[in-house]
Amino acid sequence: MQKQHVNHCNFADHYYNSIKLKKYHLTKCLQNKPRISELARNIPSRNFSCKEFLPIKQENKKSLSENMDAFEKVRTKLETQPQEEYEIINAEIKHGGFVYYQEGCCLVRSKDEEADNDNYEVLFNLEELKLEQPFIDCIRVAPDEKYVAAKIRTEDSEASTCVVVKLSDQPVMEASFPNVSSFEWVKDEEDEDVLFYTFQRNLRCHDVYRATFGDNRRNERFYTEKDPSFFVFLYLTKDSRFLTMNIMNKTTSEVWLIDGMSPWDPPVLIQKRIHGVLYYVEHRDDELYILTNVGEPTEFKLMRTAADTPAIMNWDLFFTMKRNTKVVDLDMFKDHCVLFLKHSNLLYVNVIGLADDSVRSLKLPPWACGFIMDTNSDPKNCPFQLCSPIRPPKYYTYKFSEGKLFEETGHEDPITKTSRVLRIEAKSKDGKLVPMTIFHKTDSEDLQKKPLLVHVYGAYGMDLKMNFRPERRVLVDDGWILAYCHVRGGGELGLQWHADGRLTKKLNGLADLEACIKTLHGQGFSQPSLTTLTAFSAGGVLVGALCNSNPELLRAVTLEAPFLDVLNTMMDTTLPLTLEELEEWGNPSSDEKHKNYIKRYCPYQNIKPKHYPSIHITAYENDERVPLKGIVNYTEKLKEAIVEHAKDTGEGYQAPNIILDIQPGGNHVIEDSHKKITAQIKFLYEELGLDSTSVFENLKKYLKF
Repeated sequence: MQKQHVNHCNFADHYYNSIKLKKYHLTKCLQNKPRISELARNIPSRNFSCKEFLPIKQENKKSLSENMDAFEKVRTKLETQPQEEYEIINAEIKHGGFVYYQEGCCLVRSKDEEADNDNYEVLFNLEELKLEQPFIDCIRVAPDEKYVAAKIRTEDSEASTCVVVKLSDQPVMEASFPNVSSFEWVKDEEDEDVLFYTFQRNLRCHDVYRATFGDNRRNERFYTEKDPSFFVFLYLTKDSRFLTMNIMNKTTSEVWLIDGMSPWDPPVLIQKRIHGVLYYVEHRDDELYILTNVGEPTEFKLMRTAADTPAIMNWDLFFTMKRNTKVVDLDMFKDHCVLFLKHSNLLYVNVIGLADDSVRSLKLPPWACGFIMDTNSDPKNCPFQLCSPIRPPKYYTYKFSEGKLFEETGHEDPITKTSRVLRIEAKSKDGKLVPMTIFHKTDSEDLQKKPLLVHVYGAYGMDLKMNFRPERRVLVDDGWILAYCHVRGGGELGLQWHADGRLTKKLNGLADLEACIKTLHGQGFSQPSLTTLTAFSAGGVLVGALCNSNPELLRAVTLEAPFLDVLNTMMDTTLPLTLEELEEWGNPSSDEKHKNYIKRYCPYQNIKPKHYPSIHITAYENDERVPLKGIVNYTEKLKEAIVEHAKDTGEGYQAPNIILDIQPGGNHVIEDSHKKITAQIKFLYEELGLDSTSVFENLKKYLKF
């Protein structure tokens, strides 16, 4: 029903993913066939400038070579020129003097200064696993580079294998472990490398193991979480001093510290779980920095305490956020803490000086909609990227010594001049203001006659995805308006925004979505006959509910792996995620109030004979998160209702098209599936009666088919 376990809490998503090289970089594709090889190796230099981001007046400029010192080490090339092909690179990591990454079907490493060429060492051939088109999802290197571990997956399955390779003159696979989720290395008192990893069974991550290799080989279970509504993930603090074992569900967390220098000692509990209290831990100079929602208001705030007195009664308030602020990420440095924030739908970076408790807040360019964090071992600089749905990522870095933010210079993507980004608000029926982000061509005339594609999610406290997608860019180039509705249930305005759209407040998200679309039409952005709506996974709940309650607002809908049968799914406790989802949807099996409330909005339960928009659904045959059965039942019931409505309406009624496209495989959402992208765009153009010739020609400039 939802993404990976670490996504169930909004901050947990970034907290683990930022450590596993979560962010993919867009780079120029060098092959006719989609391959991961050679994508990140052709790296020309990049230039940076301060421009308008200086919090103080810029002093004498340093030479270009001096300003480039922090950036020449950045590994991944970003091409923003139009009419190029783009592919997604997978994880790479730097350790010591080497860069570890995937080259073709191999795990390889090369010396940092040689990473731009083909001089690399093959460590492991992924074809040995006999998987269909495997790719490396995550890499971890042991502290002394005796071993490297890599998690390997395929596009059509969530199952993964972690392989451990011994690094020597002749690298050899030392071990492999199935169904690994998170994993980290530490070193014990005798300089022995210890791998901690979590084991995932039926989408549930409850067991933690630790393993050693070589002559003293062992593999033992370290911890088992017995509450089925909680899951476990591992995170190594930035200074590698502690391995944290994070046990959490959607609203509550508990963290244990494993000593990074004495991993065989019993772990230390920071604070026993308290219902409704979330917290995450970093470490610096014998102090713990704790991001938590404890206390009023119940939004995230930064607290700290001595590492040897970690209990909650010792936590001291260190930094608070403004209202309507979402903490996107946190990065810890020797003398600074950097917070990546979203406030009132705009992005900010707050740099906190840990020596003097100073705070420098930087407002980022208004076109930016999302951060991409770079793994960074340089204590002097904090690099990151900014992106939007229609603009590829652009590099920025904050230099602590100068107190300035630098941006990459050189070629400026033409989309900045040919398109506009607007931020407006809609008033929901209870008076709450709901933010929207809108994109359209600068020279568009009579926007009321332009097609509109609305995006929504509104669940789990997760932000609506606003990463760069080539298909979104070509739609804007072809005259479409894109609107992203940040409704309640998501996390764009903080934890309360999520709380106001879950359980018995889920209908707030539906009211928000309706208000957003009506506001768009009222302000001259398109009209119902040209309005389309798209969502994936849990976003399907609000879309399906709107199709039942206000179908006249829409012409067509596209859904991917949509959650459409909330009631029956949440009544079935044999499904892998039902117990974990109770905090989001409620417990209809034991709570009559929850059951009756779900019946009010559940898309499947509320289908009636009436006119519906045309709907295209992409589903996956072996999807464990959203069972195919629920999607098939919804589609069949909807078609029956449409047939009944057509009989009552009489001759001349134009029935909507209802298409269910079942794809093979067991993944949940395949974001980069060319087949899915082309099918959805073709469907939208046909339903709106538009000529799709130019859009597909433009799309071929970005994607290889």
